[in-house]
Amino acid sequence: MADTSVRLIDRGRVHADMGYVIDGYSMASASNPNPDHEMAEFVVWNAVIDTPERTILWDTGSNPRAGDGYWPAPLFEAFAHVDAAEHTLEADLDAAGYSLSDIDAVVMSHLHLDHAGGLVEFADTDVPIYVHEEELKFAYYSAKTTEGSIAYLASDFDHDLNWNIVHGDSYTLEPGVRLVHLPGHTPGVLGAHIETPDGDVLIAGDECYVEGNYIEEIPLGPGLLWSERAWFDSLQKVKELERQTGADVLFGHDLERFRSFGKGWNA
Repeated sequence: MADTSVRLIDRGRVHADMGYVIDGYSMASASNPNPDHEMAEFVVWNAVIDTPERTILWDTGSNPRAGDGYWPAPLFEAFAHVDAAEHTLEADLDAAGYSLSDIDAVVMSHLHLDHAGGLVEFADTDVPIYVHEEELKFAYYSAKTTEGSIAYLASDFDHDLNWNIVHGDSYTLEPGVRLVHLPGHTPGVLGAHIETPDGDVLIAGDECYVEGNYIEEIPLGPGLLWSERAWFDSLQKVKELERQTGADVLFGHDLERFRSFGKGWNA
């Protein structure tokens, strides 16, 4: 749409083993029984989608206390958000020219702790928080029982929030902004197809952590994959949307890809 923009917000860096992100990346073999492991740097990002109707925040990043005991120690050891304390949601929005009060709605791609850590800023407000029904169910199941995934923290999302539930495969949020269900990494990952004057944008999010997941169709590592079958089907959905629209595809944590888009689209 003519006036829609997508501005990218850099929320810092996570250091993690590539084996978590690309399945089989450092697997041993008969000829190489002790392969080297590769630590890599990944980006945490949010986006502000400005439409004629509303200013929408995509995800909320990590809690700034991630490295101070807020994140469980095993998770921080595996995925160290090394500069989370330097990246509060309020400060990073301010650096991009926005304030928390400018945000009319929030879309949660999913509720893992590196995406939902700033939701508390919208507690006790009427700001709508869009989340897929399967994600909200799985997040509470995981955070409130010993089942599910350890990557959900109840303290991130168990607040008085104005949840708006997304059902099914797609949801039109605004003219030119359509949410797309992409299960695989988690049951309720949301991506988006956004039309801007600079061209279309496809947010694949954590369906694809990095380019290798997308281009080479290598799944995420087992610890990051809820369902490989669902992941593959979602990947084909994103690729078909790219073929239909010629959109730029934005991955979940690929630092080089993130930087290649500069400040964003029509920003």
